Amino acid sequence: LSEELFDINSPLWTLRFGENVTWFNSDCTWDDEGFEYAGVLFTLALYNSVLLDVHFPQALYRKLLDQPLGLEDLVDIKKGLQQLLDYEGDDVEFVFCLTFEVTWRTLETEHKVELKPGGSNIEVTKDNKEEYVLLYVKWLLVDSIMPQWEAFRKGVDRILEGSSLRDLFTPVEMELLVVGSPELDFDALQQNAKYEGGYDEKSTVVQNLWKFVKNADRETQAQFLKFTTGSTMAPIGGLGAMDFKVQRAGPDSPQLPTSHTCFNTLLLPDYGDNYEKLSERLGRAVLECEGFGLE
Repeated sequence: LSEELFDINSPLWTLRFGENVTWFNSDCTWDDEGFEYAGVLFTLALYNSVLLDVHFPQALYRKLLDQPLGLEDLVDIKKGLQQLLDYEGDDVEFVFCLTFEVTWRTLETEHKVELKPGGSNIEVTKDNKEEYVLLYVKWLLVDSIMPQWEAFRKGVDRILEGSSLRDLFTPVEMELLVVGSPELDFDALQQNAKYEGGYDEKSTVVQNLWKFVKNADRETQAQFLKFTTGSTMAPIGGLGAMDFKVQRAGPDSPQLPTSHTCFNTLLLPDYGDNYEKLSERLGRAVLECEGFGLE
């Protein structure tokens, strides 16, 4: 459900800022329920320490914590305007050719909105470029997505109402709770791992498992983590703070490993001392079978 709701190709979100930024689609005016469900799921994951594979900018966490937005928030999602802010020439109006008006297209329809009264006739210059960017911040992150944000916030408040989370965390800390940290310490994960179904830390297949993980490249390690936990990130406290299990999935067989991502559990057939088979089977499952056997 979370993958469907937060899929960047869903009509709920816009691709205007690239595939690595999740932001509200202001043109999606027909699915308030979808935005509300996204808010509910987002907050349930926050409460239950379940990491989400989402890429919201810091602006979302500041908005949730009722903190003011600034220039850094727009630069975070629309990096092209940094060039405008950094430009020191006196010919801004000729180089950038901007006015205090925003224009965008949906299908074959062109839309325009003035950032201030008469904005279509006011050129952006060296003297007023910061005002332009601040007004753009307000329009892009607040005004243009007001209905979508209110529906999302309604879903968040259904879970957070009366909670003290807003007083406990900074935006950076809240983001870490939701998406985790990119720092992956697999030695810590191994030390904290638990084994079931007849496996223990001395089982040959278990030793081969950790050999495969530690010898893998960074991308494969991240995909292994996503395959087994549903996220490419580590929770607050690192991988050593995660409950991780390796469960025996029957005797040696041609079957691929599977997983229960809700329980951070890898279901691993007993390939014995055959490292090549484990490497081929697990590598294939991790890299080619996203979603295979996941519950």
